[in-house]
Amino acid sequence: MKKGHWTFLSNHGRVILYLSRNPESTTEHISRETELSLRGVQKIIAELEEAGYIARHKEGRRNYYTIHPEMPMRHQLEKEHAIGEILKAIGPAVR
Repeated sequence: MKKGHWTFLSNHGRVILYLSRNPESTTEHISRETELSLRGVQKIIAELEEAGYIARHKEGRRNYYTIHPEMPMRHQLEKEHAIGEILKAIGPAVR
């Protein structure tokens, strides 16, 4: 992303949106698609998991992610809304 270019979603928002569309994705792929560092993606996933927004399921050597859409947004201005509302509003990826 170019310097000075901003987006409406935070890095955490981008990662959880990507996981909602690609629950079987590797951290390397998430990193590439979200334009975040691999370490940054790993940290965000750990934070989302610790806070209860996602669950990680291991099958063999792969991780799969489940999002808990009923979880509330975190900021006081948004907390009456669930993350599932945002994910639903943005909708599935069009590629």
